[in-house]
Amino acid sequence: MTPYTASKHSRNLLAPLVATLLCLASAAPSLAADEPDKDAPRGAAVTVLKAAKFCFANIVEVSGLVIPREETAVRPDRQGLKVAEIMADAGDSVIAGQALARLTLPEGGTVQVTSPVAGLIANSTAVIGATASGRGEALFSIIARSEFDLVGMVPTQDLGKLTANQTARIKIIGAGEVEGKVRRVASTVEPNSQLGQVFVGITTNRKLLANSSGRAMIKTGQSCGVAVPLTAVLYGAGGTVVQVVRRARVETKRVEVGLMSGGQVEIRDGLVEGDIVVARAGALLREGDPVRPVTVSADTN
Repeated sequence: MTPYTASKHSRNLLAPLVATLLCLASAAPSLAADEPDKDAPRGAAVTVLKAAKFCFANIVEVSGLVIPREETAVRPDRQGLKVAEIMADAGDSVIAGQALARLTLPEGGTVQVTSPVAGLIANSTAVIGATASGRGEALFSIIARSEFDLVGMVPTQDLGKLTANQTARIKIIGAGEVEGKVRRVASTVEPNSQLGQVFVGITTNRKLLANSSGRAMIKTGQSCGVAVPLTAVLYGAGGTVVQVVRRARVETKRVEVGLMSGGQVEIRDGLVEGDIVVARAGALLREGDPVRPVTVSADTN
């Protein structure tokens, strides 16, 4: 009676233990599957992004001087007059018909010299008591309608891209950024320099200084293609390259770059849209290095 009872009791104790062991045995394969693959590459985490389409403005740059478009010289109509009163000076804005100076006639009496055009007085040689002549130095030089051009030289290869009325953004020393339009493009170039002259009309109400320096950025069109951030491009003696990630390893791609704008560089050859690119390429990454790519969008780079 007693041995039989003990055997039954033992079986009752072993049953839960066997069940537990069976559960652990069935779970063992799933635990092993969660372990990392020993053959998988393990490397540094690198920030990557996809090469994407981007449109670049085709820009022609013109550097030059701010020159009055048209200057009008103001002199008296006859000889032998003397300056009695000066009513305007250099830097003043005037309207057509405005009195600039009063002159004394040889036979007595006075006559006024007026501005023939509206504009800005660029220079004045008028001095009270000095003689004024119809053939001598002009009393006043007026920039007609206060109109200025930026006049510069551009290479032959850019000259053909320019046409009248193309818009421009012009930065002028002392005046900031103003609007402008191409007004005239030379039909010939200088034989030695192979440069041609361009006149860019300036549109602004600000007072400009003649002969001040300026730079015009003229948009001649746009080009759309694959682009990556400037930080993704490496320039070296062996050429220009971009580092891409394939199968968690670094590959170095020789590329041909084009236009640059807004921190992006055009890739004309060597990449296709969607390629996974190392956002900040560097010498620390070499061909075949294993990496752990961390994806970001191009806007956050």
